[in-house]
Amino acid sequence: MDKHILLKELVFKAVRSSGPGGQHVNKVASRVMLRFDLQTSRGLTESEKERCYRQWQHRLSKQHHLVLECGTYRSQLRNKAQVSQRFLDLLTKALKIPRVRKASRPTKTSVRKRLEQKKQQAFKKQQRKRPNIDG
Repeated sequence: MDKHILLKELVFKAVRSSGPGGQHVNKVASRVMLRFDLQTSRGLTESEKERCYRQWQHRLSKQHHLVLECGTYRSQLRNKAQVSQRFLDLLTKALKIPRVRKASRPTKTSVRKRLEQKKQQAFKKQQRKRPNIDG
């Protein structure tokens, strides 16, 4: 993964933000939309693209584009930085390979404690039974 190439491949588009904001909001396009084409990216290897595709299946468009938006701030520059950071976070999360769990055996002490507890529970239930008078 080459971050410099990836950041050059991002396409930004500024659009008007929704919601209240007075008269100024009608003139300024402060919301930023980020578009990333996963298929034609040169910053990722084929295996990395495959991992991203599996992780982002629900986020990708039919053309395999990832679209993110940010309209949190009133500044277009801050929104652009925020959406870029969010993209990089998503990418690193998608490319992170989870550690494989190694199977382990229970310790002798834990096995012994479990069996002791079972014996105590069985004894407790045995005491609740009606006594046998026939003898």
